[in-house]
Amino acid sequence: MKVLVILQGPAYGDERAYNGLRLAGNLAKREGVEVRIFCFGDAVGCAIADQQVPNGYYHLDRMLTSAARHGAEVGLCGTCMDARGILDPMLVPDARRSTLDEVTDWIMWADKTVTF
Repeated sequence: MKVLVILQGPAYGDERAYNGLRLAGNLAKREGVEVRIFCFGDAVGCAIADQQVPNGYYHLDRMLTSAARHGAEVGLCGTCMDARGILDPMLVPDARRSTLDEVTDWIMWADKTVTF
């Protein structure tokens, strides 16, 4: 099965990105499941490396990296990155700048698409 998880919400403004990455990470661990994660809007902030959060709080950058280590591919809307001043060197190694054309291809690739 091929699953695309689209994140649109803010990295830490609510729980959508957190829950989307929890699901993506869990799916990526399953045998026979291919996962791709695409971040639009404020969700591109999930991929900023070395996030400093309060003690005991979740780290979205680490969650994204964990999903990638289990085979998930991670794309970020380049236009959304530019609008927020996020540069490629600021990203975790497993995430990369992407395009609307690529996420369109990913939607066509996926058996299921889930949006957070």
